[in-house]
Amino acid sequence: MSAEGRRREALGLSYERGGDSAPRVVARGSGDVAERILEVAREHGVPIREDPDLVHLLGAVDLGDEVPREVFAAVAELLAALYRLNAAEVERRPGHTD
Repeated sequence: MSAEGRRREALGLSYERGGDSAPRVVARGSGDVAERILEVAREHGVPIREDPDLVHLLGAVDLGDEVPREVFAAVAELLAALYRLNAAEVERRPGHTD
């Protein structure tokens, strides 16, 4: 349990530019499953962002389903931030040239 007395929750989103019309929920869990989702994300260099409100909003979305239009704006903001983070990481790599 977290300091607030709630179990940790996590979910994973996937979005393929040019292939998906919206991001999809590809992983979801709480407790030990949430910890494993985060562990796998770290192992694969997937950026992690803590957003309990977004996790709550997407908690009812079935695995493999696209995120609902009602929360698409929040997810789009998250993805934009992650793309900026990824771009900055690539630029910091040794030997990177444009």
